[in-house]
Amino acid sequence: MSGPLSQISLIQQQEDTLTQNSTMLSKRSLLAALLSVAVGVYLLPSPIDPKPHVLKGPPPALEGPLTVNTLLQKGRRLFVGKLHGPESFTADEEGNVFTGTVDGKLWRIAPDDSLTLLTHMGQDLPECGSSTDYEPVCGRPHGVRLDRHGQLIVADSYLGAAGVPFAFLNGLEISSKTGIIYFTDSSSRWGRRHVTLEVIELNSLGRLLSFDPQTGSVAVLLGDLYMPNGIALSPDEHFLFWLKGPKAGTKEVVMDNMIGYPDNIRRSDHGTFLVGITTPRFRKITPPFLDMIAPYPAVKRFLAKVIPLSWYRVLLPRYALVLELGSDGGLVGSLQDPEARLTWAISDVFQHRGRTYLGSTDLPFLPVLEGGDN
Repeated sequence: MSGPLSQISLIQQQEDTLTQNSTMLSKRSLLAALLSVAVGVYLLPSPIDPKPHVLKGPPPALEGPLTVNTLLQKGRRLFVGKLHGPESFTADEEGNVFTGTVDGKLWRIAPDDSLTLLTHMGQDLPECGSSTDYEPVCGRPHGVRLDRHGQLIVADSYLGAAGVPFAFLNGLEISSKTGIIYFTDSSSRWGRRHVTLEVIELNSLGRLLSFDPQTGSVAVLLGDLYMPNGIALSPDEHFLFWLKGPKAGTKEVVMDNMIGYPDNIRRSDHGTFLVGITTPRFRKITPPFLDMIAPYPAVKRFLAKVIPLSWYRVLLPRYALVLELGSDGGLVGSLQDPEARLTWAISDVFQHRGRTYLGSTDLPFLPVLEGGDN
């Protein structure tokens, strides 16, 4: 029997069928779109070419010399908003301290804490310091040292050192006896503005080199290094790595599986070595992010494709840590700021006339500890 009710029922069934078909088509379209995006991401070339890397073990526990403390919370910040990323330091006999910043500038800090701009490493542009994209033209000074004649020598990541250009100049040390300049080239592939890709890729593309100002010759002392950073001569200059004695010309690992990723290493005012840690590695419920992805090149390649470089900072702990090493490379102590109240991501630890200067790559201030603070 047909009638208005049966016709309405038939129309409703047709509408339901159309709705179901439309829903199925929408799901199929969404699936096809997602599949297309996945294929596109897969086919997109990755900027990095990592190799599998397995760390020696989980991070060391915060005990013994690494017992948590707040020694780095006792300092103060200088030149807030004026010095951006004071990376490394040196000082002359008059007590002036020199440093370079992320905007390509070199500065002098007088004993009375007055600040003087000395020069620009590259071009003086308003955009300098606003983005790493301008660093190749503005310059980015890293290691700074005075040679035995009182000349200020600077390792600029882009502009080179002593007139010698390289891909990613970083650490610097000068022999007071021979005048030879030792420096690190952190990567033959990545410049400083792509340092995050270098850290994720984790390939041995770095070198330790020397430059003799007398002859103008450059020598590679060590190659195949994993992003070498700071370097320091021993007080008697017998080793940077081993330069003299029975181990001359050889290298050895004095500390492995560290609590974090080291930057510069400097001699302290009492004969030990101080190491700034930019990114700590801590034991938690899950391993540290960089530890987790280290053995998996495919994961690294995928992450480098889809995650903006600036996002990685969110995954890294904000914690200030300085390691103190004995002359044999053994860990003897640490200075920490667990809440990052004063600073974090320390690049350099320089002691001069009772004050400790704490460097960074991009923080807009200079943290210092006075004589009785550390």
